[in-house]
Amino acid sequence: MRSRIITIVLAIGLGISCILLASRIGQLHLPGNQRDYAPVQPIAYSHRLHAGEMQIPCLYCHYAAQFSRHASVPPAGVCMNCHREVTASLGAVHAEDAAAEKEKRKPRQILSPELRKLYDALALDGSLQPDPNKKAQPIVWNRVHALPSFVYFDHRAHVRVGVACQQCHGPVEAMERVRQFSDLSMGWCVNCHRQANQTGVAGTRVNASTNCSTCHF
Repeated sequence: MRSRIITIVLAIGLGISCILLASRIGQLHLPGNQRDYAPVQPIAYSHRLHAGEMQIPCLYCHYAAQFSRHASVPPAGVCMNCHREVTASLGAVHAEDAAAEKEKRKPRQILSPELRKLYDALALDGSLQPDPNKKAQPIVWNRVHALPSFVYFDHRAHVRVGVACQQCHGPVEAMERVRQFSDLSMGWCVNCHRQANQTGVAGTRVNASTNCSTCHF
């Protein structure tokens, strides 16, 4: 009788363990797989706002992807193309305009806390002029997508044949904070190349190599 009870208890324990394992299996990562990695960045830059709502093309900021292996993080000067004029959210600007009209004064310039970080990095003062008391410092962004050093990947080849950025990076235009969408494993890349050879890319036939030496040489 006692041994039967022990057997039942062990069976229940095993069943619970299997259920817990099944619930976790989707979260298991192979070594080096950083899928869903989404580090906090020094400036809370919203791709959802810029690429999504405002529909700024990826290559406007990451223009290096057309000419270089690496897409690269855009320099702060690219940000200033817009943010020399746009210093805060539209809601904050409208609120200040309404307050100024009510108080019968000129609207003050509103600087959002996140954009203040950009201006500080460029050593700019409150009027967005060079501040002699400040020293420009690079913004240290945290890298999200990183392939092993023994893998060669060239953005140029993919951009030139019309591969959409979302093919590898996922729906970035919907991400408040960018995360690694695909696992970027060798199998994932090879399968993508095979599929491209069958269906083409953006309506064009391609010859995407599946030779090992293409990425490992």
